[in-house]
Amino acid sequence: MTTLLRARDVAFAYPSAPGTPVLARLGLTLRVGDRLGVVGENGSGKSTLLGVLAGDLAPTAGDVERAGSLAVVPQEMADGAATVGDLVARSLGTARAAAARLEEALASGDGGRRGGAERARDVALAVEQYEASAAWDADRLLDEALTRFGAPRDPARPLAAMSAGERYRVRLACRLAEGADALLLDEPTNHLDPTALAHLTQRIRTWPGGVIVVTHDRQLLDDVATAVLDLDPTVDGVPARYGARRGVGFGYADYRRAKRAALARWRTRYRAEQERLAELFDRRDYAYEHLSDEWRPPKGSKKNRRGTRARQHVKAADRAHARLERTAVDVPPPPPEIALPALDGEPAARTSIASGGRVLALTGAVVPGRLDRPDLAVELGPGGRLLVVGPNGAGKSTLLALLAAAVAPDVRVGHLAQEAAFDAATAGGAQDVATARILAALEDGSLDPDSVVPLATTGLVAPEDLDRPVAELSVGRRRRLDLALTLMTTPHVLVLDEPTNHLAVDLMDALTAWLREVGAAVVVATHDRRMRADLADWPTLDLG
Repeated sequence: MTTLLRARDVAFAYPSAPGTPVLARLGLTLRVGDRLGVVGENGSGKSTLLGVLAGDLAPTAGDVERAGSLAVVPQEMADGAATVGDLVARSLGTARAAAARLEEALASGDGGRRGGAERARDVALAVEQYEASAAWDADRLLDEALTRFGAPRDPARPLAAMSAGERYRVRLACRLAEGADALLLDEPTNHLDPTALAHLTQRIRTWPGGVIVVTHDRQLLDDVATAVLDLDPTVDGVPARYGARRGVGFGYADYRRAKRAALARWRTRYRAEQERLAELFDRRDYAYEHLSDEWRPPKGSKKNRRGTRARQHVKAADRAHARLERTAVDVPPPPPEIALPALDGEPAARTSIASGGRVLALTGAVVPGRLDRPDLAVELGPGGRLLVVGPNGAGKSTLLALLAAAVAPDVRVGHLAQEAAFDAATAGGAQDVATARILAALEDGSLDPDSVVPLATTGLVAPEDLDRPVAELSVGRRRRLDLALTLMTTPHVLVLDEPTNHLAVDLMDALTAWLREVGAAVVVATHDRRMRADLADWPTLDLG
């Protein structure tokens, strides 16, 4: 089976932090027919891995081999002054060039000197390139993708004038039309509605080459992945690959079971070694203590022999301690369980008495050009739940912004927008951003000083990221910071717009379980199919 990509013992560290590798001891092989899902905590190096595999980043150790054509769709891309037409022309360039070469080869004559065998070879090569690029179907595939993704189609429209979701859908459609041998996708489902997700799933499953997809979409992993590469820490420091033998089914539930079992073994070994280490410390301290106190064995023993035996005990304890240290786990302790903060909805219950037992009420939702639902009426009581669904362009984000503004007096609301509150250009560190947010809420009187949840205790921001400049955080870690800022004010009402975007699958599982139990009232708009299934018993508002 043809190998398209092979990475051997790859490591990578950014020049700004050469002593802190993002990737280490990584190996993978992508063959024709493989659909490899890549998962891991935010900041674990998933996007960096795609950059290394694509050749955009040079590994600091190891090597990468590539065969055939390759297309990458990153989460973020600098589009400059490009238009939709520019992207379409680039994506169809290979197919149109192949079609032109075939037409030229077929039209060429011998010219009285050119042999028929040579012309036949030229035609055969042109046909091979034509078929490899699927040139006969490229325009149709692109047109279908743009339609199914709901992407803008005006050739003159600048990408800079579009939303992040619109830009991504145009790029994704164009890359799929290129028909590369190896397709590398970074979080492709973030901006797709159910119709678009179904089309993407079908294209990945029938891709003639190989696909590597970095994704938090648990349903997509279930639907397409033949194996999962997990970049989270492991007991031996080597990224873990979970998958079944070829021809044997493999799903997200299989991956979760395998990972939970691996973590359980790691934690068991770590606890056992820590207990053994503590025991050896005690034994060595006991030996030293009795040596210094001139410990004496039972009467009848010779004094010199007694001293020798005491020293032997000390040396034996030292040797045992040294052996354990040599074989002990040499990676950080097992990752702790994800623990999100508790939000008490009771203050909202007391406040809502003055508003008829409601913490949120909205009648009519009309925003010209974005949402036209004068018939809409939404009410939410303390601890209430609402799931908002609908296709792209239906006005879900607009509605959630209106709901966030429609809370009862003295009810605190936490609104997580789909578009990040800050980006890579944001000045200052995570703690600086959090402090500014809290001070502003305290100054305008919307926050009780006793209700603040410290950023470090939200369970969402790693200790090493607290003082790290936001500009250096990955997209996923910025999203985690955005969610942490939403929770810091202990809101009585949570309004979450696509909360799973850019988050790691472990956190998404924990977030879903937390949303079902949290005391605050919750409104969620999501395209994530697994989250929608998990929250299917919630009252649902469909804007479709």
